[in-house]
Amino acid sequence: MKKNYAQLIKEALDESLEKDPSVFIIGEDIGKYGGCFGATRGLLEKYGPKRIIDTPMSEQAIVGLGIGAAINGLKPIVEIMFMDFMTLAYDQLFNHASIFCYLTHGEVNVPLVIRVAAGAGRGYGATHSKSIIAPLMHIPGIKIVAPYRNSDVKGLLKASIEDKNPVIFIENKNLYAIEEEEKGYPEFIPLGKAEVIRQGKDLLIITYSKSVKDCLDVAEAFEKKGISIEIIDLRTIKPLDMQTIKSSVKRIGKVLVVEEGYSECGISAEIIARINEECFYSLDSAIRRVCTMDVPIPSAPDLERKVLPTAERIEKEAWSIINE
Repeated sequence: MKKNYAQLIKEALDESLEKDPSVFIIGEDIGKYGGCFGATRGLLEKYGPKRIIDTPMSEQAIVGLGIGAAINGLKPIVEIMFMDFMTLAYDQLFNHASIFCYLTHGEVNVPLVIRVAAGAGRGYGATHSKSIIAPLMHIPGIKIVAPYRNSDVKGLLKASIEDKNPVIFIENKNLYAIEEEEKGYPEFIPLGKAEVIRQGKDLLIITYSKSVKDCLDVAEAFEKKGISIEIIDLRTIKPLDMQTIKSSVKRIGKVLVVEEGYSECGISAEIIARINEECFYSLDSAIRRVCTMDVPIPSAPDLERKVLPTAERIEKEAWSIINE
């Protein structure tokens, strides 16, 4: 049976709600409307308005409510409609959700999950297309998950719900409709574990979320020319799985990092810094990166494609590294 990414998210939510009465979901338009991308459709009818709670449009209030519920023994799942709006909840995350465990010497946990849709490519423009993950990485005490494959999304979301720490679960908008034949997907996938999803020997690409698809397309094109590219899907962005990254870097020596965020102080910058610190002498050339250009995301499709880390831009940078 074929299922898409959004259906698998809904399954993970449904099974968690059914298993644990302390789990509930709050957010804008998640009840009657079923979520902006349909991931909570039908849950209100099954679980009622005390566990599927539509809220006013105030991201700071929604996340604050979730934090309060979490420290009082519940397991809230907050849906933020677009990642652009996470800026409105930054104070709640940095100054509240992330610090209670430290301030109480581990006596108070905040088992809060924030699901949020990210990414460009649908013409939504500058206020609804961002992938602003890097500022969230700067917050101690939280975890950040960004699955690409349908086979990972359900297991990672269920593991996030069971985690005692605040987890930001990032869903790229362009993945929701992707269908695959379900083949016994794992029930739980541990957070903090990257995966080598394509073996290679000539170039290593490190990436996550929707950019994995673009990198796989590039790797297939290079394979026809006799060039072998290895791809690591990070899956969890914080904490980074440096053990998996270092193992591939030491074997291959040439590295390209691809992300949909901006390059300055971004995820790629952190990965490059960590590789330089931990396995610099395994490198055969300078590490390069392909990121979103340093401009607001345009609405016009042609302009939007120009600023994003497309397969064309990835291919160009990959050739440059290989030919060094």
